[in-house]
Amino acid sequence: MITLYDCATAPSPRRARILLAEKGVTHHTIQVDLKSGEQMGQAFRAINPQCTVPALQTEEGQVFTDNAAIAAYIEARFPQPPLMGTTPQDKAEIASWQWRVEFEGLLAIAETLRNSSPAMANRALPGPVDYAQIPQLAERGQARVQQFFATLNQRLEGRAFLAANQFSIADITAVVAVDFARVVKVKPGEQHPHLVRWRAAMAERASIAL
Repeated sequence: MITLYDCATAPSPRRARILLAEKGVTHHTIQVDLKSGEQMGQAFRAINPQCTVPALQTEEGQVFTDNAAIAAYIEARFPQPPLMGTTPQDKAEIASWQWRVEFEGLLAIAETLRNSSPAMANRALPGPVDYAQIPQLAERGQARVQQFFATLNQRLEGRAFLAANQFSIADITAVVAVDFARVVKVKPGEQHPHLVRWRAAMAERASIAL
């Protein structure tokens, strides 16, 4: 059986959980306690030397250690329902918005949190190597998150989904990013009516509660 190495409180593995739920993929879950630093221990390093979650182990024993690889594998292995597009145009549009949400949203939120939280001193980047915090990056990250929300709101005007007129992996990533932004005290407000409406519609999907 497929095994997902997860952490219930972290945003990155949530993306994989939602993807697997939308695909209806039966899998085993192993929780990794990030708060206690379990991801840095030798047992988990043997599974994922990157010391990050999610990690997904296939039935054949191969391990994928990032969301991009996990999504590519699951989409190819379980093509229905398609979450990365079917036509060349749709595939490209979804890939473009997936990249934008990751770069403009998730990375900006992580930049803010990891460079400002006392709990992440010397842990400004995930992985096995320690990096010092840079307060100016937290300030820049906060501005980037605000711009990201404005960008999503503009994009979602008159749209039910972020890309290709279908629920896709870009919507999954955007939901996780919008919810994750609460840790840096940014939430959709009255200035984001289209984003608020879209997030409410996303909440109707059972997978989003995971």
